[in-house]
Amino acid sequence: MSYLSLSRCNSFVFFLPFILTLNACASRQVGYEALYWPRPPDRPRYVFEGTLRTGQDLDSYATISRVRDALTGLGPGNTPAFAKPYDLAARSGRLVVTDTIAKSIMMWDIPRRKMYHFGQRGPGLVKKPLGVGMDAKGWVYVADSGDNSVKVYDALGLFVRGIGAPEDFERPVDVAVNQEGNRIYVVDAGGISSNRHRILIYDDKGESLGVIGERGSGFGQFNLPIQAAVSPAGQLHVLDAGNFRVQVFNAEGEYVYAFGQVGRNFGNMARPRGIAIDAEGNVYVSDAAYRNFQVFNSEGQLLMSIGGEQFADKPGHFSLPAGIAVDETNHVYVVDQILAKVDIFRKLDEAEVERAVLVNKVWQIPPLPQIQATEATVSTEAESSDFDF
Repeated sequence: MSYLSLSRCNSFVFFLPFILTLNACASRQVGYEALYWPRPPDRPRYVFEGTLRTGQDLDSYATISRVRDALTGLGPGNTPAFAKPYDLAARSGRLVVTDTIAKSIMMWDIPRRKMYHFGQRGPGLVKKPLGVGMDAKGWVYVADSGDNSVKVYDALGLFVRGIGAPEDFERPVDVAVNQEGNRIYVVDAGGISSNRHRILIYDDKGESLGVIGERGSGFGQFNLPIQAAVSPAGQLHVLDAGNFRVQVFNAEGEYVYAFGQVGRNFGNMARPRGIAIDAEGNVYVSDAAYRNFQVFNSEGQLLMSIGGEQFADKPGHFSLPAGIAVDETNHVYVVDQILAKVDIFRKLDEAEVERAVLVNKVWQIPPLPQIQATEATVSTEAESSDFDF
């Protein structure tokens, strides 16, 4: 079996030091073809690029020391960075991750190899940060279910203002924002016994622009909405978890279409947890029951999935996937709450696909079996434990 080449590692210099992927390869003995999805004989479309779990992953000490530490398992910065990461947002090589147990917001500035916390003091103090969004200027929007608030920070993590008032929300769980930052959508999940399952819309000054939906199963209604994302075209996609679907609305909140249903087959949903949209309008949905994320096109048709049946700490496998984000460079970031890490993948362009097939001569491995959830996992009713953050 061939292993990840140095030239392959160097292709990721801008976002992560090449040693990050080298460390993953050395410690897990991952084969070259195993880092790509879908599996052979299908042509590869995504590649694994690395993992963030400790400060060492962004450490700036000398490359030779990093190589030595990767091979020996020694070196500084091995303290876990996360207690229970939940959601994340990404742009321009900067990754923002919320942590519900640590009660913090963490900024990973990957190009600068910096990592720091914010939201831990002053008027921007967070109590239980859940969903997070980011606009084109790098401002960060956080749903804090600990005090029923939505908090806004600038690109440096300095508190700017709140959005709405505590009485406006029953249980804010996520914030989605368009690139301009003038449409802010707050996901209010309510609760199992509540009828306030809806999306609240605000402008860039925090003024209310309206409300979308109520509890129900009809089009434009929600049952435990959990996350949302805004497409490059400005459409709002809501992960309607209790109805096992994604609903799409225009910028004014008018219903457009929906896709998804409960089931055990590819394209179905069982415990959907996170949603993201790439520059081409493809929709990514993570699912805790299938331990994967699925990729749909802009019309809701399934393209592929990345994940596995194993509870394994290795590329392309998850134990409890939650938040997911895609940045403007087609890097895909996935939170794993149990393994307390963020895995990073990248969508390949056509030239990279051709090179991958050419370099890897054993591109004849049968595809993995279809992922199936058990009868106990899939239910037509949402369980309260599915939404215990």
